[in-house]
Amino acid sequence: MRKIIFQMLISLDGYFEGLNKELDWHIVDDEFNEYASEVLDAVDVILFGRVTYQLMAGYWPTSAARTDDPIIAEKMNRLPKIVFSKTLTKAEWNNTRLVRENVEEEISQLKRQPGKDLVIFGSSDLTLSLSESGLIDEYRLFVIPLFLGAGKPVLHGLKGRLRLELLRTRQFKSGVVLLCYRPKNQ
Repeated sequence: MRKIIFQMLISLDGYFEGLNKELDWHIVDDEFNEYASEVLDAVDVILFGRVTYQLMAGYWPTSAARTDDPIIAEKMNRLPKIVFSKTLTKAEWNNTRLVRENVEEEISQLKRQPGKDLVIFGSSDLTLSLSESGLIDEYRLFVIPLFLGAGKPVLHGLKGRLRLELLRTRQFKSGVVLLCYRPKNQ
């Protein structure tokens, strides 16, 4: 069965975005991009909630993305994508399918299909609902060496505890630490 992998960049105090939705504190350098390229080679579908989808769809198809990050841009634009949203009426980014209802059922079906793993970049609200349904198989948190002091925390609104088991860690030269967990008892 395929895994659903959630990836998120967070501050040391657990925020994924600042109070004004700022992400300018993320550290995305060559080493991070090498890792991102490896991840994109290991999956065959990218999953998004509406907000992250609109952010990504507004950047990766542009000439700036193809100039700044040509390898990542090619992979992001080529790979199939699914955006889960009740409010979007269309998804125009290349290879994107819009799912408006029955999210958990759709994810369960995707996990049972043959193929590589699936990845969620960002999309904390989508991940929150999938976590509460037990559908996330791995959590990859990139801890940025910075305290934001305020912002939106990861999985904000979680209704109970989510116990995790550490699988591995990786330290980047920038000081970023990748923590990989799976839900306990899985």
